[in-house]
Amino acid sequence: MALMPVDDALARILDGVKPMPCETIKLDKALGRMLAKDVVAKRSQPPFAASAMDGYAVRHTDVAKVPARLRIIGASNAGHAFRGEVKAGTAVRILTGAAVPKGADTVIIQENTERDGNTLHVIHDTPKGKNIRRAGLDFTKGDVLVSAGTTLRPRDIGLLAAGNAPRVTVRKRPRIAIFTTGDELVLPGQKARPDQIYSSNSHALEAMARSLGCDVLNLGIVKDSPAATRAAIRKGLDADVLVTTGGASVGDHDYVQEALKSCGVNISFWKVALRPGKPFMHGRKGRTHVMGLPGNPVSALVTARIFLVPLLRALNAIPTGESYALARLTVPLPHNDERRDYIRATLSDAPDGVREVAPFNLQDSSMQRTLRQSDALILRAPFAPALPAGSLVQVLIIDF
Repeated sequence: MALMPVDDALARILDGVKPMPCETIKLDKALGRMLAKDVVAKRSQPPFAASAMDGYAVRHTDVAKVPARLRIIGASNAGHAFRGEVKAGTAVRILTGAAVPKGADTVIIQENTERDGNTLHVIHDTPKGKNIRRAGLDFTKGDVLVSAGTTLRPRDIGLLAAGNAPRVTVRKRPRIAIFTTGDELVLPGQKARPDQIYSSNSHALEAMARSLGCDVLNLGIVKDSPAATRAAIRKGLDADVLVTTGGASVGDHDYVQEALKSCGVNISFWKVALRPGKPFMHGRKGRTHVMGLPGNPVSALVTARIFLVPLLRALNAIPTGESYALARLTVPLPHNDERRDYIRATLSDAPDGVREVAPFNLQDSSMQRTLRQSDALILRAPFAPALPAGSLVQVLIIDF
């Protein structure tokens, strides 16, 4: 089977993908969810003219010249408005957030007054309208508070609550099932034999999926046997996306592809022209997307970033644009072969202000530490010519 170009592979994965259906949930359950419909304010905020300070509500004409003397006729507290009217020569004691009473057009802060019983002495002038928050200062009834397509943050939740939105319509979370294969793997915390290593792929992939708003069913480590592989696949096919890692190549114990076929999965392609991650596989069964990722951890995460992340974004109706940039090479790069290269590298700012990119010397796909230390992946097209130091190259900013 010929190697499929990266862009063609991604296009095939995204072909016909529709966003997840909607559901309406309580606001206190909406943190991190993708809003599917605009939320409109059901009430203006504030719904009335409110005092911004502790002080006295007055008519400006009564305090245009100071000193002035006024008669205090009542109080307006937050949640307990003064029901009367401020008329000539009178004032109302008012606290922050309280409704400005009828007739008043200015609030004088208490530091600019002196009080003697029910007599108020105004000793400093105050501009007309000062210290009053007009009705609808923050937003008015009918305003769009948060637009569809927003991943709800704490500040969004607060705004929606202020606009009297007890429930919101969001996208259902995509459900992703993950398992990794290999008798050489054990879970972190378990005792490993000398010929075993600790499993990391499923943990990283689960974190990646959750960061994109997915629910995750982690099926753990599957032993190297056709029966165990088929059993895990059957469980995973109930999800919107099934991701496997390992067992997708051509080794003696690579059972994933045949097990997928035996479970009714239509393999759309296998092997992509990229490095790392050539033995990447994609298929579908009904609504379920299936991705077979390589077992080497860097290959698994890089292919997940290239192919899985755009799919999950599409299911969540998130724009799928990539974080590309240009940077100047600090070292020369050799001629590339037929695969698109994704080279781990660090970014820094040169004295002349240009961003520079330095690839790691070793690019082995088992080396997770260099991936953790990287800021970007240098993209090199198939058959790209050798480049001298100082050349500008395209980089994909690492965001996982």
